Amino acid sequence: MKKTLLSLTIVFAMISCSQPDEAVEIQQEQNLLTQKEINAKITTSLEQTGDFDWMSQDAHTIWSAVSLGDNILTIGYGSDENNYAKSEETNSIKNELIALVKSFEPTSSKGSIELYEDENINVIDVKVTQKETIQVLLNDSRVRYIEPAGYQFLTSEAQAKSDSSSSSGCGYEATTLNSNDYRTITPGARVPWSFDAHNIPQAWNYSTGAGVTVAVIDTGLSPQQRWMNQYFNDGYSSGRTVQKYGTFVDSWWSWSNNYDGVNDKCGHGTSMASAATAPRNNNNLPVGVAYNANLVSYRAVENVVIDDYHEKRGVAEALTALGNRSDVRVISMSIGSPFSIGRVEDAVKYAYNRGKMIIAAGGTSTSFTTWYGVIFPANMSETVAATGVREGQYSKCDVCHTGSKIDFTIQMQRTNGTSNKVPVLSYYDGKSDYVGGSSVATATTAGIAALVWAKHPSWSRAQVLQKMKESSDFYPNKHSQFGYGNIDALKAVQ
Repeated sequence: MKKTLLSLTIVFAMISCSQPDEAVEIQQEQNLLTQKEINAKITTSLEQTGDFDWMSQDAHTIWSAVSLGDNILTIGYGSDENNYAKSEETNSIKNELIALVKSFEPTSSKGSIELYEDENINVIDVKVTQKETIQVLLNDSRVRYIEPAGYQFLTSEAQAKSDSSSSSGCGYEATTLNSNDYRTITPGARVPWSFDAHNIPQAWNYSTGAGVTVAVIDTGLSPQQRWMNQYFNDGYSSGRTVQKYGTFVDSWWSWSNNYDGVNDKCGHGTSMASAATAPRNNNNLPVGVAYNANLVSYRAVENVVIDDYHEKRGVAEALTALGNRSDVRVISMSIGSPFSIGRVEDAVKYAYNRGKMIIAAGGTSTSFTTWYGVIFPANMSETVAATGVREGQYSKCDVCHTGSKIDFTIQMQRTNGTSNKVPVLSYYDGKSDYVGGSSVATATTAGIAALVWAKHPSWSRAQVLQKMKESSDFYPNKHSQFGYGNIDALKAVQ
């Protein structure tokens, strides 16, 4: 999406037809902090604290970012900092805040400042042009947070520089697998080498994930790969369902509500769903960890970085929708952001407080992000953070993040003379590929969680998580960089 180009077009159009009474607004725009100056503040905070909080910034910085992001301001409201779920009380607060914003905004915009209201959490998006509006909201006790929803940090700095063909990002590759990277089992499925490293095939003697629903919030499912669509039940995989939803709006226009559909236009989501749930059949293709689990796929993002306004909305909408489903137990999120996003944080808490186990990627680097620690939302206490390590050793993979917030590790990079990653189904029908990074570690961990939950369907999330911890290398201790370490799936289901 080319929002920057669009925004410049709008600015030029505004200047060319501006009236005398708009002179003050134009003068204000000239005093904005530049994107480079704002990004410098974000980067400094990330380097010093590992996170960034818009609420710790002054009104001028927030106003500048809002102005550079299509004038969209997100307001998280409530009676206290933990009051994120909607109620009659918070509905009144919302209406009062909208009236407050209108009182500070120009007359011409008073009738259309509200752009979006979340159905489940206390979040609204409003159009804001005045710095005074920002200041009064910062000082209002009913405001839990405000954030410039349309401001994109990574897009301007380095997202375009990331390796989009990488197995940890977007790509449509199909690869012939090295015969050393899998073994064939009945009725003709290929077991990735990494599965044996975690005793996943042995665990299948006790559980295959039947009866458990795994949700994957990512870039959607490829319509071309039949084994993740109409032939999801095939061979040893039977009696399960696959459902596809879309909450991502692929549009230059921030105020657009035209959802883009369910189909993967990146490749990443298909790979993650495959790693967790691909069928076990006789087609000589990689099998998933929980090959009898149900799958719910959400196209909520354009790529692996939650940076665009519609991606932030899409992820939050997917999380709350899944939180409201009684059948979903495991949510896999191989996506993230360098720093916290208020509405997504609210949505994570919403789903978590409804019993969901949310497994999130610890972080996969591009050339620009090699210094990042564990990213958001994996750095939240409500999520289970996973990352990747090299085969047979506790050394992070070439592009993986580690740190104290990591809970589990998955071996996903070979050390047998190659750097091959984990075999999965390709975007294309009947083809295979390799994927790596903390992304596939997350999807694999989600599959293992489904195996444990299927073996013990009456267990709570806490009981399943505890069993996974007890089945890992470092338990009862926690490593400072690798959490509880590699999970032994066999021990976890025994």
